[in-house]
Amino acid sequence: DNDRANTVKYERLVMEHWSAEKNFYQQGEMANEAARVCIEAGDLDTAQKLYREGTELGLQEPGIAPDRAALWKFRLEHAEARLAARRGQKDAAMKHVAAAKALLDASPGMAKQQAIFYPYLTGYVALYTGDAAGALAELAKANQSDPFIHCLIGMAHEKLGQKQQALEHYRKAAQATAHNPPAAFAVPFARKKLAGQ
Repeated sequence: DNDRANTVKYERLVMEHWSAEKNFYQQGEMANEAARVCIEAGDLDTAQKLYREGTELGLQEPGIAPDRAALWKFRLEHAEARLAARRGQKDAAMKHVAAAKALLDASPGMAKQQAIFYPYLTGYVALYTGDAAGALAELAKANQSDPFIHCLIGMAHEKLGQKQQALEHYRKAAQATAHNPPAAFAVPFARKKLAGQ
């Protein structure tokens, strides 16, 4: 529902639970999850605060492994790039994209699991900075089982005036059954797009 206020409220309650357990990783995860809802709901300032808070919490994990520390830094650069793109700040977005890539290159262990999120990042930034064709090229390399990726591909096709291709991807997104933030955004978004065709 893009109900960012209640999302943040309830994620904070979960964060309090993990705080009592001194589980910094889970606190950071919940902050990032709330931030993800906020960014797609258009509340960029709250999203940015939560992403930064999530990273700060995650990095407090006692004895944190280098790959885990790199993961938190990568996630923050990923988020900062998307936020800058949403604000129309292409140069800033590209600096964060470069920083995210440098973190992947410097941490092969982290990159094994996170490299799939890089074309999502570059596609997202291209889409929101006016390069729909570039977005399609990048998003084609992203996780094709992610309904959020299908929404982004649909949006890029729409910007290029390719209605049928857009609808095809919205149909795929609308069929998602996962219970996670990407599906929580993608399913209602795609259904609205399909209802308005």
